[in-house]
Amino acid sequence: MSEMVGKKLSPRHAVVDIAACVACGTCEDVCPRGAIHIYQGQYAKVQEERCVGCGKCAQECPASVIQVEVRA
Repeated sequence: MSEMVGKKLSPRHAVVDIAACVACGTCEDVCPRGAIHIYQGQYAKVQEERCVGCGKCAQECPASVIQVEVRA
């Protein structure tokens, strides 16, 4: 969390349903900020500090398991 100190996060971010993710890597390929990666070959994981909520990962996800939400 210390790397996030002083940085303003985007008001929107991608959220992955990890139970339904098929770890195909499409999201990783299309993310312009490099904010999403396949974690241990099992599911996509979003780096909160890099995600700007553009929605490209959600649009391209073949399993439709990524949503863009307003940060709480």
